[in-house]
Amino acid sequence: MIAPPALADTLVNNVQGVTVSSDGSIKRFTGLVIGEDGKIRQVLASGDKPPRDVDYQVDGKGRVMLPGMVDSHLHVMNIGFGALTLDLSDTTSLEEALTRIARFAAENPGRPWILGRGWNQEKWGLGRFPTAAELDAVVSDRPVWLERVDGHAGWANSMAIRQAKLGADTKDPAGGRITRKAGSRDPQGVFVDAAMQLIGTVVPAPRPADRDLAFRKAQAYLLAHGITAVGDMGISLHDWQTYRRAGDLGQLKVRIMAYADSLESMELIAGPAPTPWLYDDRLRLNGIKLYLDGALGSRGALLKTPYADEPGQTGLALLSPTQLRNLMSRAALENFQVAIHAIGDQANAEVLNAIDELSESYKGDRRWRIEHAQIVDPADIAKFGQHGIIASMQPLHQTSDRLMAEARLGPDRLAGAYAWRSIAATGSPLAFGSDAPVEPADVFGGLAAAISRTDANGEPFGGWLPQEAVSREAALAAFTSNGAYAGFGEGRFGRLEAGERADFILVDRDPLLASPREMRMIEVLETWINGERVFTKGK
Repeated sequence: MIAPPALADTLVNNVQGVTVSSDGSIKRFTGLVIGEDGKIRQVLASGDKPPRDVDYQVDGKGRVMLPGMVDSHLHVMNIGFGALTLDLSDTTSLEEALTRIARFAAENPGRPWILGRGWNQEKWGLGRFPTAAELDAVVSDRPVWLERVDGHAGWANSMAIRQAKLGADTKDPAGGRITRKAGSRDPQGVFVDAAMQLIGTVVPAPRPADRDLAFRKAQAYLLAHGITAVGDMGISLHDWQTYRRAGDLGQLKVRIMAYADSLESMELIAGPAPTPWLYDDRLRLNGIKLYLDGALGSRGALLKTPYADEPGQTGLALLSPTQLRNLMSRAALENFQVAIHAIGDQANAEVLNAIDELSESYKGDRRWRIEHAQIVDPADIAKFGQHGIIASMQPLHQTSDRLMAEARLGPDRLAGAYAWRSIAATGSPLAFGSDAPVEPADVFGGLAAAISRTDANGEPFGGWLPQEAVSREAALAAFTSNGAYAGFGEGRFGRLEAGERADFILVDRDPLLASPREMRMIEVLETWINGERVFTKGK
């Protein structure tokens, strides 16, 4: 009998390894033995003798090894397109934004449209939405279309509005709002939620080559930030084909747990059931992403009682209760996972009630996901512990939204705001993410916010609603093993243990021993996926 060929094992040794065990406790180790298939064969504890029959050895030089980070809610292609278009996310005034827009237009004279994102009238201290007239003052020769930082409103100049043939007689679409000029019905320049599509339909679609470039930009960004797996929320068939092209060419490194943007996309991509895992567990269509309401910043989040800073306005319902249940049923009928965007307390209550009702018909391991769950009536929090609901939340939203949330809600309605600890206490698994490009895909900033409820400046002193902070161990699990579980990836990646994929990062300090300030300064030195080094700092 001919002996089978020996597999080429790799030993990564001399590390300060940290991972989350199945019981949520922290396990420390000193090295990994990785098989040719990219899976971990052995985890070495302190005192273990490393095997001698490995083919390759890598000296970890005493650096800290963590599982590859899992960002459970972001938008891969939007990250990439954001790198190719105008980014206004760091502007602090309308004047600065207009200057940036004028400069970008001047530097890109061949672009038929000026496209971008990231503006935030709250950050500008504007007290209102910007207008088309203000855009016209800096760019009037081409249409301009700029999405708000949260993706729930868009700002157009007059030429874009004319190209879309919108005017005083254009009605607000269901689930959307057109801002109007004072004293008239003429569009003022900002289109909220479903109204964004009125402009979006005339914006030129990117070409496949544009999409491929955007994906490469996004993947490089994620790997540099230590993110090895993502929950990609609201993908189109075009996005899926972009990932397939990358996979076919061996260029897909990051793991993508995808959620379709519609029933049509879900069916076109996957057919009668979720796709299998493709490209060595790098790509899967898990289910569908639904939107029930808008965002707090544009006052589109659906509230039980009116906004404190705009009486009479309770937000925008993007789906009726019947539509929500029908869409959830249609997906669940064929075992697709359902992830539902719900920000306001009324939206969260509606989703929780819908899950409760549908769970009588759709039993088994459904892993219903509520995305954001930012404002929850304390009376509804206990419902998160039922039916295996996953709370997919983004710690950096709390630090960015704090002052705005206080203004929108008033001091008496904050008890269920960004209530991580209270929701986790019900037994609902927390899966943390960034919502990039709405926030930076900054895992360590997210960890710091999760444990301290403070921003990068350490504000407010003592933390905002500090009783909702979570432990370091819980935060790390929410960015690793829980993230894998939330996308049906457990057993494949998310923990550094035998049998799972060798997805890990080497960093310059231990987040479990660092202060929140130090945590935000952590640098990713190397990123490995499937036993392959895919990023090295400085190279």
